[in-house]
Amino acid sequence: MRLKLVPSETKIDFLRLRMPALGFSGLLVAASIAMFAVIGLNLGIDFRGGILIEARNSQGPADIAGVRSDLGKLGLGDISLQGFGSETDVLVRVQRQDGDEAAQIAAIERITSTLGANYEIRRTEFVGPTVGAELAEKGVLAVVCALLAIMVYIWFRFEWQFSIAAIMALAHDVLSTIGLFALTSFEFNLATVAAILTIAGYSINDTVVVFDRVRENLRRYKSYDQRAILNMSLNETLSRTVMTSVTTGLALLAIVLFGGAVLRDFALAMMWGVLIGTYSSVFVAVGMLGFFDLKKSFDEDDDPGAVTDED
Repeated sequence: MRLKLVPSETKIDFLRLRMPALGFSGLLVAASIAMFAVIGLNLGIDFRGGILIEARNSQGPADIAGVRSDLGKLGLGDISLQGFGSETDVLVRVQRQDGDEAAQIAAIERITSTLGANYEIRRTEFVGPTVGAELAEKGVLAVVCALLAIMVYIWFRFEWQFSIAAIMALAHDVLSTIGLFALTSFEFNLATVAAILTIAGYSINDTVVVFDRVRENLRRYKSYDQRAILNMSLNETLSRTVMTSVTTGLALLAIVLFGGAVLRDFALAMMWGVLIGTYSSVFVAVGMLGFFDLKKSFDEDDDPGAVTDED
């Protein structure tokens, strides 16, 4: 017996909810921009600069949880720990300290003293603010270039109307994710940039599946009303959309529960991305298509399988 999360042959009128959904999306994007402007992002060491220390426990596996607790009591600001290489190695990242180079050296000495004699310091680096600013610039550039490349791809594969709808949905997903990070103060680092790019890829994958069905139905059911075709396409792909989202969400939930503190923020961002990406594929991308007269673009196509009033 097959598991069905969505009944077969649903007939939900998604387009009836188009205007309320787009209104909600507009408020969500506006709130995200406002939170970014007012609260700002909790930038990680990758962007702000800081101290990086690689240490090895000579007595056995590194107690990452214990080390994180001990270093957290030093009052040095944001501290990130993760396993590195073998189970005896640990990588410590600490935010840049106020002051000159002497302040950074003092922080390194305090960390070294707290780690104790069991830990051998194998590498110490200081990431300056100039490098952090360069990484931030490249991170923004990577996201913008990815969105533009996706827009061009959709334009060539479908029509320009589909491209506009897709980029609006992607911008909605990216901005709302940034707003989530501003609201929750999750650390925003290079892993977060990777999460945003992954969210964009996941969202556009869902959107392309729906767009493919919309294009197919526009060519086949030429006499049908455009609203009916859009609703039909959404209902026909609904089962696939829900199953993909649920299975991806289960995998991310496992990372949240068992992946440790280093991966938790990344996985939570991805879970939000799956949720908002599924929503935008249904209500934002297809909702925006409803403002265009798509049938004119497909009326001239000669499709022998088309269903007309005479059929």
